[in-house]
Amino acid sequence: MSKSDKPVTAIIVGAGHRSLGYASYALKYPEKLNIIGVVEPNQLRREKTAKTHNINKENCFKSIDELVDLGKPIADTVINGTMDKIHVKTSIPLLKSGYDMLLEKPISTNEKDLLKLLKVSKNHNRKVMICHVLRFAPFYAEIKKRIINGDIGEIINIQTNEHVSYDHMSVAYVRGKWNNESKSGSSMLMAKCSHDLDIITWMKSGKTPKLVNSFGSLMQFKPEKMPQNAGDRCLVNCPIEENCLYSAKKLYIDHPERWSFYVWSYIEDIDNPTIEDKINSLKKDNPHGRCIWKCDNNVVDHQSVIIQFEDGSTATHNMVGGSAKGGRNIHIIGTKGEIKGNMQDNEIVITYPDPRPDKDFEEEMVKINFDEKDYGDNHGGGDERLVEDFVNVINGNKTSISTTNLDDSIYGHLIGFKADQAMHEKKVKEIKF
Repeated sequence: MSKSDKPVTAIIVGAGHRSLGYASYALKYPEKLNIIGVVEPNQLRREKTAKTHNINKENCFKSIDELVDLGKPIADTVINGTMDKIHVKTSIPLLKSGYDMLLEKPISTNEKDLLKLLKVSKNHNRKVMICHVLRFAPFYAEIKKRIINGDIGEIINIQTNEHVSYDHMSVAYVRGKWNNESKSGSSMLMAKCSHDLDIITWMKSGKTPKLVNSFGSLMQFKPEKMPQNAGDRCLVNCPIEENCLYSAKKLYIDHPERWSFYVWSYIEDIDNPTIEDKINSLKKDNPHGRCIWKCDNNVVDHQSVIIQFEDGSTATHNMVGGSAKGGRNIHIIGTKGEIKGNMQDNEIVITYPDPRPDKDFEEEMVKINFDEKDYGDNHGGGDERLVEDFVNVINGNKTSISTTNLDDSIYGHLIGFKADQAMHEKKVKEIKF
């Protein structure tokens, strides 16, 4: 049996929401991917993961050191879904030990670590694929195909927008894990929009970004904007809770499955928690029970980025948090035409100039093929396709146009790092690489 006929073996590093999501591919396609180990300091998560994937006890580790100390790889790859600020710290010893890797974004929290990881991967000839799942969404893959085919000519300008819905903004970036840069290690732009910056550089593959500027601030979710008489915790002492958009009761009790993997992780030691258990959690120490205007958040709630590439083309990205409806849209203007669309609509419109009498332009609407299974995926069908491509990368089989690697993925990150510097320093930053 050739290597390409065997299932890829993998170890989960950090048994959190994202890594477990990618690993679930093995439950559907065991002939392609086999999870044979887990590294997780939390005993409960470690044991649950072992049970889900039928992992032998000797392959359950509390730390990276325990795994590395075995002296040789026990699997083909690792799925690294640790928190942002320890991505590089956990990745380097694994790469040096002989593991290829599927690494969650953002790759790192600073430029120095990014380039260090790139160097280690090259020195040890390791394959590192980045979880830029939007590349694999049929919506963006179709746009990329059109760019490659030359349908709109040479790209002049790219405009992308991400509207972060009020409930997502609350759960992740005001009350949640990525609300404070000193804790998570990542800025709002890098935690939420490294996908979008990667899409921009992917569409411009072969042309490097050179200049970056950015503007943004924390404008809405701060004490100064707090409504009069607001309490400290929604379900404890807030007289305006009933009419508040960000009421923890409305967001998480009335809809207990909304963002449940974030909110109820704080009571994961309780099997099948009741509504009463969840209410008690929000009343006590669960951070998602806090007043939205009285949290320890310090990341921006909106930011705009401007980019110039080496060929003179430009791009912009706008992130706006707290919108009524979340979603992403893109508009690419080329020398022969333009492409625009909204990912949630699953269709793109290609527009061409048409100087004929009674015409100004001609439009082609393309409905994106979208499998029913993709509707449960927050990334437009990209998650499963990414893992499938990763398996092909490891096995040396044919891969898709969406395949990511460190060499290609660093440019979106460099834009993000420079954008945050530009925003804080109030000046244009140059990318030198």
